[in-house]
Amino acid sequence: MATQADYQWAYSIMDSSRVSTFLISILLIVYGSFRSLNMEQEAREREKEREKTVGITGLPSPNPPGENIFLPTGVQTLDTMQALCLPLGASVSLLVMFFFFDSMQMLFAICTAIIATVALAFLLLPMCQYIIRPCSDGNKISFGVCGRFTGAELLSFSLALFIVCIWVLTGHWLLMDAMGMGLCVALIAFVRLPSLKVSTLLLTGLLIYDVFWVFFSSYIFNTNVMVKVATRPAENPVGIVARKLHLGGIVKEAPKLSLPGKLVFPSLQNSGHFSMLGLGDIVMPGLLLCFVLRYDAYKKTQLLHLGETGLPPPRHLSRVSYFHCSLIGYFLGLLTATVSAEVFKAAQPALLYLVPFTLLPLLTMAYLKGDLRRMWSEPFIVHSPSKHLEV
Repeated sequence: MATQADYQWAYSIMDSSRVSTFLISILLIVYGSFRSLNMEQEAREREKEREKTVGITGLPSPNPPGENIFLPTGVQTLDTMQALCLPLGASVSLLVMFFFFDSMQMLFAICTAIIATVALAFLLLPMCQYIIRPCSDGNKISFGVCGRFTGAELLSFSLALFIVCIWVLTGHWLLMDAMGMGLCVALIAFVRLPSLKVSTLLLTGLLIYDVFWVFFSSYIFNTNVMVKVATRPAENPVGIVARKLHLGGIVKEAPKLSLPGKLVFPSLQNSGHFSMLGLGDIVMPGLLLCFVLRYDAYKKTQLLHLGETGLPPPRHLSRVSYFHCSLIGYFLGLLTATVSAEVFKAAQPALLYLVPFTLLPLLTMAYLKGDLRRMWSEPFIVHSPSKHLEV
């Protein structure tokens, strides 16, 4: 007869911390992907306005033929070389934090706070725009060399700066999670994968990186480097400055800081138990889902153009989107990683499960729908029609 202990892993999966991790990670990917898509729609609107200006003034278009007009300004698109070098760069950064964390922890904490402030301001911007819309005309305020900003941008930055300052003073896990969420959404929205080829190279390299540093680093460094770096707290910059100024009363109140490289959620059932998920396990699959969401939007636009010309759009698997397929795969991969962690009672490289569950169904679906060749190379390039083309 099976006892309750035999199914303890199933009860652990339904723990509140696990459920929170599932929901928040999926919501961050969905929200970040749609923020990215919204940025592209705004870029298309600006492109239309420029075309109208060109038509009125007669000046040549600033965009060369074949340029990808779906790509807004201010984003970073990874190429093949960057995708191959990113796992190597991540390994070097991990080793630097592992060997020199004690001597550089103040620098890590300050840089993290600055980056997280900007990312959190980006996360809070839509909410601030909604709040300030009734009492603002949308005009930008000049701050000299710092640039021009709207009232909503100033409000979101002020809120983000306030949250980061409270986190420095308290070290509360909820504020750290808020900063981590901002980093996830900002990276998904501002980093782009241009093709399925680059996506496959990047995720495959990161899978190898994750597996090596979780499973095999202990054989070389006598400890799990990934877990050690992820769970190591940093000295509070306030405490370090207070010690130098001999302000002992403040030192006692300045807690150590857990840097926002992960999301942690406490368990309501087991006091003191936290569920943890690295930001890379959200951002890297999120970049793939952002890519397929943009491709779904591109395909929808192409089908609308076919409808305008009177040609019937293809119906084969048209109701199944790449985004939904990849999102379901991400959920199943995260579920498998959670079950494995509970069964083996050890840290698991989440990308070992997330990458196959998201990438393989996507490749299969693209092959069945006949989109694999286009998605693999240049899925968003819009080529101008030839001047000698006759209808």
